Amino acid sequence: MTFLDWLPTIMIFLPVLGSLLLLVVPKTFRDEVAGLIAALTLGAGLAIWRGGGSELFRWDWIPPLGITYSVQLSGVSLALALVTAFMSFIAILYAARRIPNPGPMLSLILAMETGLIGIFAAQDLLLFYVFFEDALIPALLMLAMYGKAGRMKALVKFAAYTLFGSLLMLVSIIGVRYLGGSPTFAMVDLKANLVEGPAQTWLYLGFLAAMAVKLPLWPLHAWLPDFHEQNHDSGVPDVMGTLYKVGGYGLFTFGIPLFPDASLELRPILMGLAAFTALYAAWIAFRQTDWKRLLAYAGLSHMGFVALGVFSLNETAVIGAMYLLAFQNLYTGALFLSVGMVQERIGSLETRVGGVMTQAGALSGLTMALWFASIAVPGLAGFIGEFSILLGAYQVSPWLTFIAGITTIAAAAYALTAFQTTFWQARPLGAVGVRDLVHTEWLVLGLPLAVLILFGVYSAPALNLMQPAVRAVLSALGGN
Repeated sequence: MTFLDWLPTIMIFLPVLGSLLLLVVPKTFRDEVAGLIAALTLGAGLAIWRGGGSELFRWDWIPPLGITYSVQLSGVSLALALVTAFMSFIAILYAARRIPNPGPMLSLILAMETGLIGIFAAQDLLLFYVFFEDALIPALLMLAMYGKAGRMKALVKFAAYTLFGSLLMLVSIIGVRYLGGSPTFAMVDLKANLVEGPAQTWLYLGFLAAMAVKLPLWPLHAWLPDFHEQNHDSGVPDVMGTLYKVGGYGLFTFGIPLFPDASLELRPILMGLAAFTALYAAWIAFRQTDWKRLLAYAGLSHMGFVALGVFSLNETAVIGAMYLLAFQNLYTGALFLSVGMVQERIGSLETRVGGVMTQAGALSGLTMALWFASIAVPGLAGFIGEFSILLGAYQVSPWLTFIAGITTIAAAAYALTAFQTTFWQARPLGAVGVRDLVHTEWLVLGLPLAVLILFGVYSAPALNLMQPAVRAVLSALGGN
């Protein structure tokens, strides 16, 4: 065992240890300690990347039940873990400045970071389920403790959808092992003992239900707009909620290898559902006048694109889907924080306040650049993901890809319309003044944008990291 083999475990559990440490650290030092823990976690991820990824670490956790502690960070899982660590650091940076007495929020961010990185590192199906559920608890607590007046209704809806999907996933997980005859829940053993026949399709549908909630996909998306609208105005919980959209990753890492025949059988239907989700969400986003609801539907539309790429089972499209899944976390999360900054200054999340750019040019300019990433302008990371998805999916289903492609036009329409009515038009007479970016706010918006530009112009490092993992997963299909 080398130190590199231990780094995934360190990266997983360091945040939750930091979360517990914040409970006993004096309030004076909580911000610094939380920031240090988040930075060290990101550093661990960068060290794994520099080392070329980690090898599989396996320990028989509960032998009588066949549950192992199997973790590995490489390829797509490493890319998503790095994005999670980076955006968690950004969220902590902003929460420490924006939220009064931020200790509990900082602790919940770190606790949720452990669950999210664990999801990406898990190579045991039941361990994946444990981390999947662990990440839910801090998300619910953030909403319950810091949400708005309607938070309990949103909380119940969010919990109900998630737990419904989780129950079906648990049944599928148990079925995959026992019907396939695998000795453990480890992916290595499960892939060597696949379930065959109609049972595979039924088990896939159960697993798909949970992942569709966490993509999300229509019609299992109804929790999403209320979840974002009722969360804290700062946008910090929304950043973590965006990172929790792990359904696309779950389908890629577990769905395709364990249910290859069902994935091929249901491909046309699922691609159609994904294309409809992308277009439907973009249309609804155009009608929103609340920034958080608009961003919620914009994120849903992007997840429709991710699903289209994954369900197509085409190498180019799947690589694009994972690329988009990773980098949409940056621009969507940063946009939520940008909206939080606007709300702090003018006291409203309405998209029709007008004239912010006349007084806050830097805030407006960075927000516009982030929107350009969101609508896939070339030169920014979002373009590479969306273009790759369309290019690959077209080879499988031209008409469904055309339907999804209309979304790119709709996205420009809703994004630029909302931006115009908030930032460009004249400020109403007697309206409060709007100050520009100060202190750490430059880093909170500038750092994600810098990464989006870097990987929009020079995508090779990320693509080289993801491509071998995608090819290995698709090999279960015997071709595209």
